[in-house]
Amino acid sequence: MSAMAEAVVDLDAIAHNARTFVERTGSGVMAIVKANGFGHGATQAARAALAGGASWLGVSSPAEALALRADGVTAPILIWLYPPGETFEKLLLAGIDVSVASVAALDAVAEAARATLHVANVHLKLDTGMSRGGALVDDWPRVFERAAELHRAGAVHVRGIWSHLAGAEEPELNGLAEQLVSFDQARAQAAQAGLDPEIVHVANSAAALRVPHSRFDLQRIGIGLYGVEPVPGATHGLRPAMTVRAQVLLTKRVPAGTGVGYGLDYVTSKETTLALVPLGFADGVPRQAAGVAEFLVNGVRRPVAGRVAMDQVVLDVGDLPVRAGDVAVMFGPGDHGEPTVHDWARWAGTNTNDILTGIGARVPRRYESQHGSEQ
Repeated sequence: MSAMAEAVVDLDAIAHNARTFVERTGSGVMAIVKANGFGHGATQAARAALAGGASWLGVSSPAEALALRADGVTAPILIWLYPPGETFEKLLLAGIDVSVASVAALDAVAEAARATLHVANVHLKLDTGMSRGGALVDDWPRVFERAAELHRAGAVHVRGIWSHLAGAEEPELNGLAEQLVSFDQARAQAAQAGLDPEIVHVANSAAALRVPHSRFDLQRIGIGLYGVEPVPGATHGLRPAMTVRAQVLLTKRVPAGTGVGYGLDYVTSKETTLALVPLGFADGVPRQAAGVAEFLVNGVRRPVAGRVAMDQVVLDVGDLPVRAGDVAVMFGPGDHGEPTVHDWARWAGTNTNDILTGIGARVPRRYESQHGSEQ
């Protein structure tokens, strides 16, 4: 490797994972590529997912959607977060679908549709029990009534209806059944208002794999797209797509009793070799994982010695013959014994999404596929 540190992204793995969801579920896939494709690169992840059979893309913000269009991505895109007072003209001209959860949002989108002479494709988002985004149950009649009016007027096309699940990973503990019942009631109310959206979607990665009656027309695949198994204790043949690694910059042989790093919290118990690795918390190595985290060096896992600094960590590599220029792997698929993103999430007391999206912008991404490397 030529860079001090890098995140290697396997585009074939992303395509494989999208294909796995299509084949295992028989439902369409909306590839979620928000947050720069969970840190993998939004445009690259989008293209790989589409190559694997995804038919839609999902992002949070207008800026994310417009960036994909600027990169030449033409697939259907849905956005769902925007501030009050957002104007939607650019989105409609770019053919981007908008999630709406209120009469005010419907009216704003309809105004943009009239201004641009472009019909606005909207997806009605409903709060079925997560208490986050979406229209509350008491507001459903007003939202459906106004959506039907605008639909009949031709300003708005109600293309989708959707909700978000709070806990599909462990459905018996998180009210999944109640949410799905609520979603069915919402769909019935929408039909009574004269709405017949052609796209119904509620399943995330975990629900798509373990709750068949949640799949509907689309499944929104986020963490599973990047190869992280979403169902605790289960495997579905997903392939992790990212490997984060760095060159060892220097090594030093030190005696027992040597303190390491800020605060000298770590003290060597015997004569050992320390290896300096240029990845720190500014690059996405979580500080709270210090004391338990490991890297793989020359085929052996070795502990992080002391605190995680902004730009670097020190590894205690013992008597391993490690030299400057050797590669230390923070995480990868685990095929060669390296830590996985699940390991880092456990060590840091967080989730895998946090670890992946935390890999900083100054860690260059290098893309690999069967067609070779793409910088």
